[in-house]
Amino acid sequence: MKRTVLALGAAMLALAMGAAAQAQTIKLGTLAPKGSPWYENLQDMANDWSNAPGASIKVRIYPGGAIGDESDMVRKMRIGQLQGAVLTAEGLSMIVPEVLALQMPMMFSNDGELDYVRAAMAGEFEALFEARGYKVLNWGDIGWVRLFSNAPVVMPGDMKSLKLFTWAGDVELQRGYEMQGFKPVPLPVPEIFSGLQSGMIDALYAAPVAALSYQWFGLAPHMHDMKVIKLIGATVVTLDTWNKIPEAARAEVLKAGRLAGMQSQEKIRAFEDEAIKVMVEHGLTVQPVTPEQAAVWEKGAVSAWSVYTDGPVPKAFLDRAVALRDEYRKQQAKAN
Repeated sequence: MKRTVLALGAAMLALAMGAAAQAQTIKLGTLAPKGSPWYENLQDMANDWSNAPGASIKVRIYPGGAIGDESDMVRKMRIGQLQGAVLTAEGLSMIVPEVLALQMPMMFSNDGELDYVRAAMAGEFEALFEARGYKVLNWGDIGWVRLFSNAPVVMPGDMKSLKLFTWAGDVELQRGYEMQGFKPVPLPVPEIFSGLQSGMIDALYAAPVAALSYQWFGLAPHMHDMKVIKLIGATVVTLDTWNKIPEAARAEVLKAGRLAGMQSQEKIRAFEDEAIKVMVEHGLTVQPVTPEQAAVWEKGAVSAWSVYTDGPVPKAFLDRAVALRDEYRKQQAKAN
């Protein structure tokens, strides 16, 4: 009897040790397709996590919207089917709507302005994510959003006959387009290509690297060369997942995440002009924009900001972001 008890105890101890040694699996969703700069950096980050001293982490990446749109990813994180996701501002705003203060159309004119404002407000945003159950591991960029369409567009009036993609579930974006006289058609991102093929949509706002990676430009071969929004993104994991990572390993995991975000941002910014060049070589027509034309577009875009401040974005957040942008512009003007 004593031997049986000892044997049973030894078996239970062995099982417990085996469970402790078993890798923690982190399922990570992303819209980034395989082969894209974002996906390559995710793979590098996953490798760094698996080698982090003091932790045993296995990352399983689901690319290209394999598990649905960003709304699906957020929902699956909430119910524990996913442990993390790489989200654009669209998905991030489903958790912390305040991030949209950095996504007002025509708010920023260059990377420096966005970098300055985001760096100043990042701590506040990250605290909001933690309060709502998520840990931000890095921030990054998707690129400067431009208009792609199946017919040439010069002025806002040219848009009124086109069916414009809008992200399914983004009520504010849809209302903002409608305020400008556009015809928004809500669709999940994975359905953009088929929507262009079927004629369900005629135009979309997209970053050039995304338009190339997903081959949207082949069906919307006219690009309006005006930078509308610098689309941001971030990698987040649930706090429950973060807290399961051994405390001694968290610094290395966070370091790898920050490095991946920085490298991805550098790649995207360096590749954006090259992506446009490649698309032009394969049939894309770029419509230049004069300062006078840009002013007309900007007036309409800024008029739609109220859709967000009347809804999910506290006006104080937007006012602070604008004040920081103006502060940066003054600093640059003095330096020059």
